[in-house]
Amino acid sequence: MSKDKFSLLRRILKTFGLSEGRIDELIGWIQTWLQDDEEKKTGKLLFPYHLKDDFLTPAEQNFYRILKSATTEWAVIAPKVSLRDLFFAKSGDFNQNRVYMNKIDRKHVDFLLFDPKTLKPIIGIELDDKSHQRPDRQQRDRFVDGVFDAAGLPLLHVPVRVGYSTRELNDRLLEKSWYAAVSLDSGPHPASNETAVSGEPNCPKCGAKMVLRTAKSGQKAGKQFWGCLNYPQCRGIINYDPA
Repeated sequence: MSKDKFSLLRRILKTFGLSEGRIDELIGWIQTWLQDDEEKKTGKLLFPYHLKDDFLTPAEQNFYRILKSATTEWAVIAPKVSLRDLFFAKSGDFNQNRVYMNKIDRKHVDFLLFDPKTLKPIIGIELDDKSHQRPDRQQRDRFVDGVFDAAGLPLLHVPVRVGYSTRELNDRLLEKSWYAAVSLDSGPHPASNETAVSGEPNCPKCGAKMVLRTAKSGQKAGKQFWGCLNYPQCRGIINYDPA
């Protein structure tokens, strides 16, 4: 498609009230589809790809080293995880699901922590630099926050700093992430109020005795659960039923 035709397409799309960013994105998809069709016709595939030197920015590299030190005992780190690989849409309508999936296409989370045994996602981390102060970035952040919240996966925003406290970062991640644990082998939980009661169960992971704990924050704040006595070395939990 020629530049003139793309210019005409831009004018047409503007009549639908689409922003310049949306128009650029849509035209980018059309150009990709046209390229795919052309390569199928000619049977000649082009691969003009090169390895990037800056997969992680200097700020992200610095934060990764701190994050690795803070979570060595309880999490595996994956940088730049695509939201499309992490979430799916279920609206009851197949075509509408595609619309919702397109909304998260080309979006990623800076870091994602996984349980080292089950590889279940525990918490996402967004490293916020000055670019997140722009209105368009703030709109994007609100959308991504909504996606994580709807899926029940915690997302922590960490401002970019020259230095970080490993202990403080570890505590914030544990505090933010524990309430997403809904099964015996799910993510970590922070230290909380403990109550010794009779008839305590044994930990399903390590066999140690369990203590009755009370969540201090998150969606389960104030609720009790059985936590392993060997925490944080062992993160076994069992839902507590007062009955």
